[in-house]
Amino acid sequence: MKGVASHITKTLVPGAVLTCADNSGAYEFRMIHIIGKTDGRHGKMSPVGVGDIVSCSVRKGTAAYLKKPVRVIVIRQKQAIRRASGMRVKFEDNAGIMVGDDNLPVGTEVKGAMAREVVERFVKVAGIASRIV
Repeated sequence: MKGVASHITKTLVPGAVLTCADNSGAYEFRMIHIIGKTDGRHGKMSPVGVGDIVSCSVRKGTAAYLKKPVRVIVIRQKQAIRRASGMRVKFEDNAGIMVGDDNLPVGTEVKGAMAREVVERFVKVAGIASRIV
């Protein structure tokens, strides 16, 4: 996984609610666990930002995914992201898209905008994006 050329303030912790931004059949996620990150301190929850992979349970959606753990890439967050140019970007909601174990998207299109930092890390996700900000 490549690094990102911006400073992402990580604000999402386990228990946060994400909206599903793709057409995979899920509508709402609840974050369970962060994949690939630990903080190293006992009892501290590691935060997550745009471009990170998390394990979530589907809270609203079709029966095929309901109450089952899935992998999700966070593509939007409400907290501002500071880019190297000094510009700050923030979105209206916290959103993610469902991916498989090989980090390929399950859905075929993304509703709404996607942060450029996600496309830098996961190039295959850019193919289904409608807008990249």
